[in-house]
Amino acid sequence: PPRQDGPALDARIARVENGLLPQFVVAGAPRPVKPLNGRMAELKTPGVSVAVINDGAIEWAKGYGVTEAGTATPVTPRTLFQAASMSKPVAALAALRLVEQGRLALDEDVNVRLVSWKVPENELTKAEKVTLRRLLSHTAGLTVHGFGGYPADAPLPTTVQVLDGEKPANSAAVRVDVVPGTIWRYSGGGFTVAQLMMTDAAGKPFPALMDELVFKPLGMSDSTCEQPLPEARRGAAACGHTSDGKLLPGRYHTYPEMAAAGLWTTPTDLARFLIEIAKSRRGESAVLSKAVALEMSTHQKPGYGLGLSLEGFGPAAGFGHGGSNEGFKC
Repeated sequence: PPRQDGPALDARIARVENGLLPQFVVAGAPRPVKPLNGRMAELKTPGVSVAVINDGAIEWAKGYGVTEAGTATPVTPRTLFQAASMSKPVAALAALRLVEQGRLALDEDVNVRLVSWKVPENELTKAEKVTLRRLLSHTAGLTVHGFGGYPADAPLPTTVQVLDGEKPANSAAVRVDVVPGTIWRYSGGGFTVAQLMMTDAAGKPFPALMDELVFKPLGMSDSTCEQPLPEARRGAAACGHTSDGKLLPGRYHTYPEMAAAGLWTTPTDLARFLIEIAKSRRGESAVLSKAVALEMSTHQKPGYGLGLSLEGFGPAAGFGHGGSNEGFKC
């Protein structure tokens, strides 16, 4: 549980709540700080959830505002939000655990392990192949940047329909259009290939696999990749809202592209994930070996590891990820 240490902690929380900076500050100029509730009002954001890691532990977690505009249900630290592309590093951890178990390999042609579908070969894949390392680092040469999700009443495609761009999928086919390994280009399509590869290798549905490999071992009890969100969890979920603060029709979209965009979670659970990666990098985790954790957090191409955005080098190095789904910003 978050550490509690009275007035000193309250002062640190207040400093965050009252001291938000703009994205850019100018050296020597006054710093235009704003309170969190002021920024929420300005940006028409009904609800926000925050968790803070200090010194390798979750220090505090707090919810602000409401789960749905115009209602009184408060956001709490256990309110579920769509994590959008923050799903990618969490899915990457599961894939890397399958690598450690020998069920997947980082550097072989993915078509060796794919059963229910294969990456279509073409001139560009003659010498260089799509590999799991390239999928997780956005260097596989695959198309489809991101996904728009499906409104509550829309029919949902299977993973194979998404990969082939076949109805009812609302995105294009995922195909190699650049020689694998040559450039970095963000590809949710690539993570969807990885999702299929993981379920083919493990012989179980993706949400069950994520429970087994990540959520249960890390104690992420408020996290799921089930899409659509099951009835039992809906009461705990925040609704998506448009940029003008209006409720998203149907409350939120469904993302069958679970590895790329389908995680529902809390900042506290995401903090548990980040702390585990940091522990793994020091060789202190039972979930992932130090060698693989270092691989995950090493620049494959500048700015990105295996499922992790990387910034800075040396003592200033950091890892993380952002995310944006219809109605949610992370």
